[in-house]
Amino acid sequence: MGSLVKGVMIHESLLIHDYATPSFHSSAHSLLRKLRHSNLHIGISFSPSLPHYKVSVLKKMAMEYSFDCFLLDDESSVDGVNEITLSWGGIGGKILFLVPSDKKVAFGQLNNLGWIIVVFDVEGAGACESSGVVCISKLEELPMRICASIRKAIGDGVVTVGYIMKPSREEDFAKRGAFPMNPSPNGLMFLPLTFELPLQSQLQLVDIVLHKATDEIISVDLSGSSESSNRITFSAGMQELQRYMEHHSDCFAIDPLDKIYPVLDRLKIQQILLGLDALNKERCRAIRGPHFLKVNGFNDPDLAQSLSEAKLSLPSIVKPQVACGVADAHSMAITFRVEDFKDLNVPLPAIVQEYVDHSSTIFKIYVLGEQVFYAVKKSLPNADVLTKSSERNELRPLLFDSLKSLPTSTGHSTGADSIKTNVNSFDLELVTDAANWLARKLDLTIFGFDVVIQEGTGDHVIVDVNYLPSFKEVPDDIAVPAFWNAIRHKFESRKRR
Repeated sequence: MGSLVKGVMIHESLLIHDYATPSFHSSAHSLLRKLRHSNLHIGISFSPSLPHYKVSVLKKMAMEYSFDCFLLDDESSVDGVNEITLSWGGIGGKILFLVPSDKKVAFGQLNNLGWIIVVFDVEGAGACESSGVVCISKLEELPMRICASIRKAIGDGVVTVGYIMKPSREEDFAKRGAFPMNPSPNGLMFLPLTFELPLQSQLQLVDIVLHKATDEIISVDLSGSSESSNRITFSAGMQELQRYMEHHSDCFAIDPLDKIYPVLDRLKIQQILLGLDALNKERCRAIRGPHFLKVNGFNDPDLAQSLSEAKLSLPSIVKPQVACGVADAHSMAITFRVEDFKDLNVPLPAIVQEYVDHSSTIFKIYVLGEQVFYAVKKSLPNADVLTKSSERNELRPLLFDSLKSLPTSTGHSTGADSIKTNVNSFDLELVTDAANWLARKLDLTIFGFDVVIQEGTGDHVIVDVNYLPSFKEVPDDIAVPAFWNAIRHKFESRKRR
């Protein structure tokens, strides 16, 4: 095994515009965000002749992203290496240096010190074929070069995980150390995928794909009776990714796109949860889904009878059938009277769901492969409290976006004793059995669900299921290794099959 890349240096001219008022290239911010939590040493080099105002901009940016700045003169670059070595200490590996094409000769001598020189040239790889030097033509290609160098040094001992999700979600995972380019203790290296580059060249470096495909949904139509796969439209990039994996069996998703379709459909999930009854034999407590009813319109004259037949009383919570991926998937309402369903401002088709009294306590369950974790959070108040509070508003429906805020009751707070009683009633064994059952039923590796405990009966009611949750309520030193282990186990099991 050769020496791994442990540090990355970038020449300042590739990051900053050569203007009187210097600013960073648009692609520079994206690259620096991806490198920030890579678990590699990252530095920016600049020449002693660089104007002071540009140096100030560089140092400000380096401070923002927690990088280092180093003087590195192309005429005496070997001398500058000593400062870098002292600053970074014995990093135990090589340094990859990205330089502009007009500096490749001057900095080429660093090859003799074990550095890996990568040249930025707008002409791309073709410009460097004769010299044997690695070239890139876009900053977005640098993570690929880093991972390729590490893989070359390690060989088959590392598993490359390509991941794709919206930037805010990527940042949330990365800042907790979940996406290192420097391989994890169990041999995972994470490569950010981008639709700004040809996917094939990126996926050739990848063994397994982690996606949040719901971030790439264009539209969902659940009004018909066709299969879910025919009613969900993904972005062009996600469709290309799906086609590639269909034709290259050596590159596969941790959880294939077709396995997440039930999670997009609240009706489908409710129907699946009916199967939990099999777990409730010879148990003191039951775990179940809430009572529910699908409605295609709110002006049905027989709605009251349909609610009664579905064992639904008021208040009830009304949710769109589409669970995620579109703008109004989280536009919900709590209704207190049957007549208030008329012209209710919730997208159709919708699911009317049982409102479970649960002492304002919800349990967030996270399934990471074979491990199950949970966290306790505050939730909606009980129905009587919410009803009393809503009387001031003539019991009109409470409309809310569940991602932004939940309805509360003015002047009421759940007592610590009630929350403690609810927590003491939590049956982890029962929930773990349900998690394992759902993992088999859905065939998912990383997912989450929400449980509330019904007052009086002690029933554990699963009110929501989601794919690839952030699990940020679980301490990072526990959750992240479990996350890595789940991915590695899925890779090994798939390879055996």
